[in-house]
Amino acid sequence: MTVLEDAKKVLRIEANAILSFIERVGEDFEKAVDLIYRCKGKVVVTGIGKSGQICRKIAATLASTGTPAFFLHPAEGIHGDLGMIAKNDVVIAVSYSGNTDELLQILPSVKRIGAKIIALTGNQASHLAKTADVSMDLSVQEEACPMGLAPTASTTATLAMGDALAVSVLKRRNFSEKDFALFHPGGSLGRKLLLRVSDLMQSQKNVPIVRTVSDMKEAIVEISTKKLGATAVVDEDNALVGVITDGDLRRQLYQDPQMMQKKAGELMTPNPKTIEETELATKALNLMEKHKITSLFIVDKKSYPIGIIHLHDLVRAKLI
Repeated sequence: MTVLEDAKKVLRIEANAILSFIERVGEDFEKAVDLIYRCKGKVVVTGIGKSGQICRKIAATLASTGTPAFFLHPAEGIHGDLGMIAKNDVVIAVSYSGNTDELLQILPSVKRIGAKIIALTGNQASHLAKTADVSMDLSVQEEACPMGLAPTASTTATLAMGDALAVSVLKRRNFSEKDFALFHPGGSLGRKLLLRVSDLMQSQKNVPIVRTVSDMKEAIVEISTKKLGATAVVDEDNALVGVITDGDLRRQLYQDPQMMQKKAGELMTPNPKTIEETELATKALNLMEKHKITSLFIVDKKSYPIGIIHLHDLVRAKLI
């Protein structure tokens, strides 16, 4: 068997292990979701070895989707870390055999504390399964390891079931994009879901503005000194009516030798694209990409330009 055939066999075994769970998702799954959803404390995910690594991922996914959760190493638990568990908590215990010594040693204490136990195990006859309030059957037909020793298909399938639990609880909580962003302020997702135009826009004296009656020298000076590649053009009521970009100036200078004798209102592009300061910065980016422009003006209720957001502002915010 070639390397590629080996790889395809592993993937097929692990995919089949996950698919086999679909028919087993039933009452025990619903009970587990209900326990997690109604938990008034924290969800504590515990396991050791390869299962422990999967536990860390399950805990992280729960925590990032609105369910306070953390990983507890069972060996550390029996030496004092069980103090992290309280009566209102739910413990998700993961062990394929269901008879892992370190895990079994903490179960009596967890029961005495009063926390509920959800078992994820491949052995429904195990002590773990019998001790738990809810036990989910995660047995697989075979491991991808040719010796049947290294946890492979079983850990992959357990990870998938952990995701199924987290997503089901997420939907039951009506967890939204805004909620998700609160827990991810430092990453690209958080920036996309949290940053508003008002957070990035340049305002007040930094906004380039000329009037429709301004001459072209004034427009050029405004564009050059503000260094944003454009200037707003306002009418006698200070309402935004147009925009002049440095590209407009270059094109007009090439086409019209009399350009410098014109007024800003004659050269401007009317009805420029604008955005409200309360909009997400990603919407500003989408508008710029759609209309192939590099800046947007922000106007108030009277259409007066109160700010400008440039493509460079979005780059600095790492939205691109």
